[in-house]
Amino acid sequence: MDVNNTKLSLRFSATGLVVEGNSPAQRLISFIDTILRGVGQVMLQNNSYAGFIFLIGIFYNSALFGLAVLIGTAASTATAILLAVDRTQIRQGLFGFNGALVAIALLYFLEPNLLTWGYVIVACSFSTVFMAALLNLFNIWKLPTLTAPFILTTLCFVLACARFGRLHSTNLLPIAGLPQAATVEGIVTTSTVLEGLFNGIAQVFFQGNVITGVIFAIGLLVSSRLAFLTALVGSLTGVVLAWGMGAAEHAIRSGAFGFNCVLTAIAICSVFFILDTASAIYGLLAVITTAVAFAAISAALQPIGMPAMTAPFVIVVWLFVLASPVFPRLRRA
Repeated sequence: MDVNNTKLSLRFSATGLVVEGNSPAQRLISFIDTILRGVGQVMLQNNSYAGFIFLIGIFYNSALFGLAVLIGTAASTATAILLAVDRTQIRQGLFGFNGALVAIALLYFLEPNLLTWGYVIVACSFSTVFMAALLNLFNIWKLPTLTAPFILTTLCFVLACARFGRLHSTNLLPIAGLPQAATVEGIVTTSTVLEGLFNGIAQVFFQGNVITGVIFAIGLLVSSRLAFLTALVGSLTGVVLAWGMGAAEHAIRSGAFGFNCVLTAIAICSVFFILDTASAIYGLLAVITTAVAFAAISAALQPIGMPAMTAPFVIVVWLFVLASPVFPRLRRA
């Protein structure tokens, strides 16, 4: 589809809008499309349609979090533009998705007020610098940065609040203390599994809402059928493994063991490797490892009262990507 006049020239591609020209209106439309791609890249999708659907899912659950994602993505993307980052990387949303996650995490853990919003914008802008630094560093090993800038930026800015008396916690952070032995709590039912399946997808954006998870799944389907299928398999694997290992029912239902598995499954089986028997087995092993890593990292961070966030996904994918050259059966995408 083409729309052409003296002021505006754009066309719709399979992944979003293609804007031709440099008028103020065209730059604005291009920026909006870039923001939506940044939202889509949270689930490794360079697709503004998927990003728009993800936004619908977030706003369905919370207008506050929806606004946080928009502002966070815009702040980190605008910083990249002002610093003249490579235009292709910006247009793919690569300098937006960490800002989206930083904003939603800080608004999840901190009481929203004017000072907090200013703090969020600074943090999101910093995530762009962190992203650039890691891109430069990891280029040596051809390693993706993934959501590492989000994790480290959020850890820094949340921990700093212990010394900033005007920033107040929402009391949603884990309770600091030494890890205690887990006990099997609750009875896992079909409802637990189904809710855990879609909450696992929703929790990628810190959203604990089944309908939001379904909307996210639709967004993945619009972008890539393979990403859609691997996300479902990843979330279900996290649910089943947590159930089998005796995790608490409420943790399984909430999707806590699923969201990192969702990202790992998408990354290994639909982004970094060509899907075949070898990569499917490799991906399944990575997803199982991610669920175990989530339990381990959650326990390790409990003494400082910080959540694992997407650290299990990042660490596992880094390890599996770094190991792949040794395994000749694996074909890089």
